[in-house]
Amino acid sequence: MAITLTDSAAERVRTFLAKRGAGIGLRLGIKKTGCSGFSYIVSYADEIGADDVVFTVDDVSVIVDSKSLEIIDGTEVDFIREGLNEAFKFRNPQAISECGCGESFSIRE
Repeated sequence: MAITLTDSAAERVRTFLAKRGAGIGLRLGIKKTGCSGFSYIVSYADEIGADDVVFTVDDVSVIVDSKSLEIIDGTEVDFIREGLNEAFKFRNPQAISECGCGESFSIRE
């Protein structure tokens, strides 16, 4: 099981945590919602829970709860800038479709 970050995503997390002055890494999760079934939850972690799994990528910790990991295992997280917009983007090998807005996805069940 693994979650990976591109260089751009790792740099974004490092920069944000330094500006924030606190935090141990990037927290990823999912919730049931959206027009396709699931959406990603992205936040910064201040602690590690009992059911969390931690991945270290280029000295950046990625924290994922074990239930979310079942659905996003193998995902690569990228950080992109397009004009004035910037966002984390996900390449999830388990996703079989995404909604038009790119905010939600579905998997084979």
